[in-house]
Amino acid sequence: MAERGREPAHGLARRLSKLGLCSRSEATRWIVAGRVRLNGRIERDPEAPTRAADRIEIDEQPAASVERIYLMLNKPRGLVTTRADEKGRRTVYDCLAGLDLPHLGPVGRLDQASEGLLLFSNDPHWAAGITAPGSGLLKRYHVKVAGEADPLLPDRLMAGVVEGGECLKAQQASWLRTNPDSGWLEIVLDEGRNRHIRRMLAALDREVLRLIRVAIGPLELGDLPKGASRLLSPAEVAALGAKKTPGVRPGV
Repeated sequence: MAERGREPAHGLARRLSKLGLCSRSEATRWIVAGRVRLNGRIERDPEAPTRAADRIEIDEQPAASVERIYLMLNKPRGLVTTRADEKGRRTVYDCLAGLDLPHLGPVGRLDQASEGLLLFSNDPHWAAGITAPGSGLLKRYHVKVAGEADPLLPDRLMAGVVEGGECLKAQQASWLRTNPDSGWLEIVLDEGRNRHIRRMLAALDREVLRLIRVAIGPLELGDLPKGASRLLSPAEVAALGAKKTPGVRPGV
């Protein structure tokens, strides 16, 4: 337990990540490669304890906090939500290539076949507040399913199903529009388990043809083109639960 009145120590890799310079795994690689100095000496232990007063350098340059960035992307279908993929698949970072941005991590995920609103930031506290269970931020999806529209399907989604030992349910569900062989549902979740919607509908023998996240809390995807991104305004950052932070780059 940290002594009362003293700042708790953080591991070196975590400290670099909290500065917004890189992910913790990337920081670990830098440290092991000997690129990081702690108080003038090369430090190769990613868990080496650090405090705010310590001097940290990367490639002999001071490691300073970078500007906090908050960004939304309209993720196209077919991209994986990772920085690098071992199978060589295209990633969401292909959509950000060429932009003058610091290291950004995805805030939550969308699977490869899903589309829509995906957030990025280098502010770990803000990101954790959005993805934490009980954040209170509802996620809204438009989902195209195969087959005739069953009027009871929304109620069954809200009642929940048991799949893989988990109870999966929608907070809200309703039909948006229907055709003879397919229909669009609006599904709202108050939690986000792995492949939550796809697993729910598969348990009810419904095939998902498209899945688009259209809103996170008060933030809506709107008319942002597919594959395009934009910075959030300070008001949007605050509305998603973040404290107002000096240096927030405004939206455009």
